[in-house]
Amino acid sequence: MSISPYEISIPTFQRGFTVLTKLLDKAEAFAEEKKIKTDVLVNARLSPDMLSLAGQIQRLSDTAKGAASRLTGTDAPSFPDDETTLADLRTRIAKTVSYLATVPESGFEGAAERTVVIKSRGQDVTYTGKDYLLTFALPNFYFHLTTAYAILRHNGVPVGKLDFLGRT
Repeated sequence: MSISPYEISIPTFQRGFTVLTKLLDKAEAFAEEKKIKTDVLVNARLSPDMLSLAGQIQRLSDTAKGAASRLTGTDAPSFPDDETTLADLRTRIAKTVSYLATVPESGFEGAAERTVVIKSRGQDVTYTGKDYLLTFALPNFYFHLTTAYAILRHNGVPVGKLDFLGRT
């Protein structure tokens, strides 16, 4: 069985955003039921030195867009990190998913061998496309998705493992 970089990335990112949207649905319902302002959840963190829920979702978006653009050698749209509400975060997710839908599978030809250079702590780090996708982009995506889930769960939103895995 051979799986292409497209198959490993784009559907995975799209599914992650579907799961995240459902988590936000539960967060919104929880906030309404408990009479909590949703900005409390948007600004919630697991630790003072970690990004808020909004920051986690912004990094998810940036990771998915960046991976698609780096692996196809194209430019991704840039979104300002100015989301302050659950509605804003939903819009960011929708814009990211819309962008991912425009990335053609054919654009991933040669992606596994393509040279990908990213800045990390002020230094260039060079990967093959395959190594970038498998050892950086996907782990980074799941780190931020997991952290977003954990922030919601830590703040009382009734989500569990099956919500994270998605029933899609």
